[in-house]
Amino acid sequence: MDKSRTSYPVSRTLYFVHRIIPGLLFLLLPLITLPIQRFPKPEFESAYTQPQTFIPTPRAEFLAYLDVFVLLISLGVVTWLVLKKRSRLWVFFMSLFSLAYFGFYREGCVCSIGSIQNVSLALFDHSFILPLSVLAFFLLPLIFTLFFGRTFCASVCPFGAIQDLVAFKPQPLGSRLNTVLGIIPYLYLGLAVLFAATGTDFIICRYDPFVGIFRFNASFGMFLFTGILLLSGVFIARPYCRFLCPYGVLLNWTSRFSLRHLSITPAECIQCRLCESSCPYDAIDYPVTDKSPESRPVMVRKMMILTLLVPFLVLIFGYAGSRMQDTLAGVDARVKLAKEVMALSRIQDAGYGMQDESFEIKAYKASGKTESQVYSEASAVLKKFYFGGWLFGGFTGLVIALLIAGRMLPVYRKDYVTNKGRCFSCARCTDYCPIKS
Repeated sequence: MDKSRTSYPVSRTLYFVHRIIPGLLFLLLPLITLPIQRFPKPEFESAYTQPQTFIPTPRAEFLAYLDVFVLLISLGVVTWLVLKKRSRLWVFFMSLFSLAYFGFYREGCVCSIGSIQNVSLALFDHSFILPLSVLAFFLLPLIFTLFFGRTFCASVCPFGAIQDLVAFKPQPLGSRLNTVLGIIPYLYLGLAVLFAATGTDFIICRYDPFVGIFRFNASFGMFLFTGILLLSGVFIARPYCRFLCPYGVLLNWTSRFSLRHLSITPAECIQCRLCESSCPYDAIDYPVTDKSPESRPVMVRKMMILTLLVPFLVLIFGYAGSRMQDTLAGVDARVKLAKEVMALSRIQDAGYGMQDESFEIKAYKASGKTESQVYSEASAVLKKFYFGGWLFGGFTGLVIALLIAGRMLPVYRKDYVTNKGRCFSCARCTDYCPIKS
């Protein structure tokens, strides 16, 4: 095969934009200055008085719906570009628009990834009011994915767009490494739902690697983490999307049932093999036709093993998750307060001198709550984490069992096809196919 035909077919315009814009962004990053808050406020000896502090009003409701409208239009345009026009160049330009609007202008919020937590909290806490705009950001990409594949990931999500800019020399990882690293998003999704449902924390927002960059206020730790992601993204295309994004798990599931999906060739595959190295995400499944079909007894044994393995792993991991209730609940502020109150009570009972009290202890004393009330709240949280641990562990066991089943059960294909679950519908592979209509 001529190796020159396997290089990425990028036009001069795309090459210029793909190379120059990321370089300019990295050159400008050192010029960003972070705002410093002075606390406590300075005391002036003159008659100067501090101005009154105003809490900013919520963003106008019509602007929130404008974001939903832009999301809907963007999804429609990208879907058309992917399925009808089959243009990688225009998909790339849409990535620049999404990065500019949903990224730097809207500062990565509201995002579909973080909306998982809002929806989870609303399902388990009926006092929480879920904004319709947040619900729309959660549902619209899933609906489009169900019908047309992961066109949201193609160029609408700003997190994917910023990673796409730095994917200069992506290298394949192999199916085994992809499978092992692919477990991480499931764990992240399970923990995010667990912490949100118990009202403990929104860990997706807390540890979001890109929002701080979009807002130019990232801490040093998050700035370093984002830098590592983008640097690794030069060789491992979209590391966050593939091996961290919890919303990608939902899109993966939904895309498997999509009615229409991006295909490498618009007509019958001619087995030219030009698309083999076109996908940097290892989302192209090769033909498997030379292997002899397994005998019926072998298939029966495999099915029996899986029938026993699935419930076994669900129960084992579920039990392990329930035993982690103290560790998981330790993140909750109510459990932390109960531990501090218990430690303070022990110090006082032992007759030791009073130590410096934490802010939480001072707030607890000012609230008028009794120790029994604090312990009761913490006990309720621990109970939630006990049952949540069972669900989280069982979910993890089910995921691992299904991944094992996917490796054990044979699949036969006669053509090169996109893997509906892993494919980001980026349209890279379409440029390689010599069949254009």
